[in-house]
Amino acid sequence: MGKSLKIILSILAALILLIIVIISALFIFIDPNDFKPEIQAAVKDKIGRELTLEGDLNLSIFPWLGISTGKMTLSNAEGFQAKPFAEIQESDINVKLLPLLSKEIEVDRIVLKGLTVNLAKNKQGVNNWHDLIGTKPEPPIPGSGTQKAQPAEEAQTLLSIGGITLENAFIDWDNQKSGKHLEIKDINLNTDKIVFDESFAVDLALTLVNAQAKLSESIKLTTDLTVNEKLDNFRLTGVNLQSTTAGEKVPGKSLTAALRAADVSLNMAKQDLKISTLRLESGDLKVAADIIGSRIKDQPSFQGPVAVEPFNPMLVMKQLAITPPIMRDANALTRLAMNFNLQATDDSANLQNLLIKLDDTTINGSASVNNFSQPAIAFNLTADTLDVDRYLAPEKEADKKSKPIASPAVTTAAAASLLPVETLRKLNANGELALHEMKINNLNMQDIHLKLSAKNGILATEQSVNQFYQGNYSGNLNLDVRNKLPVLAVNEKISHVQVEPLLKAYKGEAKMSGVVNASAQLQAQGNNKDEIKSSLHGQLSFLFKDSVILGFNLQKIIDNSKALIKGAPLPADNKNDQTLFSEMTGTATINNGMLSNNDLVAHSSKLRVNGKGNVNLNTEALDYKIKATLLKSPDANGQQAEKMTVAINFGGTFSKPSYTVDPSSLLTEENKAKIEEKKQKLLDKLDKKLGPGASDLLKRIF
Repeated sequence: MGKSLKIILSILAALILLIIVIISALFIFIDPNDFKPEIQAAVKDKIGRELTLEGDLNLSIFPWLGISTGKMTLSNAEGFQAKPFAEIQESDINVKLLPLLSKEIEVDRIVLKGLTVNLAKNKQGVNNWHDLIGTKPEPPIPGSGTQKAQPAEEAQTLLSIGGITLENAFIDWDNQKSGKHLEIKDINLNTDKIVFDESFAVDLALTLVNAQAKLSESIKLTTDLTVNEKLDNFRLTGVNLQSTTAGEKVPGKSLTAALRAADVSLNMAKQDLKISTLRLESGDLKVAADIIGSRIKDQPSFQGPVAVEPFNPMLVMKQLAITPPIMRDANALTRLAMNFNLQATDDSANLQNLLIKLDDTTINGSASVNNFSQPAIAFNLTADTLDVDRYLAPEKEADKKSKPIASPAVTTAAAASLLPVETLRKLNANGELALHEMKINNLNMQDIHLKLSAKNGILATEQSVNQFYQGNYSGNLNLDVRNKLPVLAVNEKISHVQVEPLLKAYKGEAKMSGVVNASAQLQAQGNNKDEIKSSLHGQLSFLFKDSVILGFNLQKIIDNSKALIKGAPLPADNKNDQTLFSEMTGTATINNGMLSNNDLVAHSSKLRVNGKGNVNLNTEALDYKIKATLLKSPDANGQQAEKMTVAINFGGTFSKPSYTVDPSSLLTEENKAKIEEKKQKLLDKLDKKLGPGASDLLKRIF
């Protein structure tokens, strides 16, 4: 036995020695460059492309079977540009010889220097690598009789690569069908030893350039990667991706972001994706998430919790070189945080359990967007309290007294008018917003509800305020932007609203008190405020109960007029002047911005007032006349008789009204008769002195 073993070992040693001698001889006497024509012909025959080997080929035999090359060029597909499909300046690949005997492939580090790949798609949608992709034959159908017997278990081929190095690689992507052109340059890649199902380090850096958009993005990635032999199961741990985007249209011309993840698992066979402890940072903005994806090839969908950590939006705008708006409150828009559960596909996003904290406001509910190319927006949100005034531009003191009352529907219309008409035409939104409390234009409202619907160029809202200065409000707005001129329609109603606290809150002072019920139906068209005012038409009605008009004493005006007639001294003015009415009603029509009222009726225990006239909403000019009648005390039968009637003409504007008393209205019927009697006596005297007919001549002249 020992002798036999000695013979076998001697034979093996002789064979190994012979192999070494043969390999050495090949290495010494055979020049691989002599086989360039055969290699090029084989490539041409196999894939139909021209392979050009410009540099020398250098072989290594033992213990590594390897080859080093100089410049190599592979031609482009037929019908594409003449520039090569791929080009390499230098390459170095080595395979360990002895492990091949046991089906183990051990590759030394693969080094590719100056790799250039030109990828293209023509206008017909055909790419320039389709001929390089072979198709696998379909597996035989079970039971067809054509299936060959397979061994129960095949020996597994083990592959390990000492690492991959790419230096200064370049990829050019020219999509002529879409007109997009992208360059990926300065690609540098280094990996540790690569073994299937074992983790190895990856260090990648590259730059993407979009010359059409004048945009570039530099990316650096470090991670530990694990991949299986079928190349369909990947896992990345300790992901650290740094990105810097630069361009004229980028805020601040440069934007830096960092993305980190503890673990990313991708199973292409099951089409599953899992991202754990994802964190995105850009300046003061930080987003954290855990995402699970499914059917990522067929119908990708993703879900998981997302948290936007508290940040300062004003600071972020400054970091992005965006000029922040000047607002009434310097502390407004300084804190924003958000949490939600994401459900998304490649064409939609649904945010459930949405929680937003903006400064002192908490908002919760849900929101979704379907069809990103033509977004359809839906939302259902509830907020606790919102002070809109904090976010408005600073208000000048002079504007407080001159600003007209703006209802919720008009305010909504004004906000909508700030959006471009094209944006409104494309807007597709449907949702509801509820607020427990809101302040806007210094007006306080409670229990507010807003419904919004916008589609095909028609925007409609319904709004209600259930607690509005001890009353309530309801209204709706319809905005049609399908044609050249937007058309606006507003219907509103307020009930049992206290006028005095409303005016004090809105304008800082109140010259009227009482309870008001009012309604309005208005229509207008135009692209700006002036056009809307000039085309405004519709009708409105109002009813004031137990009202007091401050700074205006109608009875005093009548008394002053009486004193003026009798020659008595006028009473002194009193800053506490006021006029009380138990009820005041009226209706009005609006035509092209001109408001006309002909049926004002107001009365109290001592006064009865009738009024009519016009108000120009474009110029705010007043042209109005009232007749005020002072009533006597009731007689024995309870009837009130007229004591005196005064006509008062109002002019000026809303902000600076003025009034004058019509002198002719101060005369009673008795006084008018006495004046006519005196006038006739004067005419008779003229006839006696100048002759008959003199008075007639005087009448004709005057």
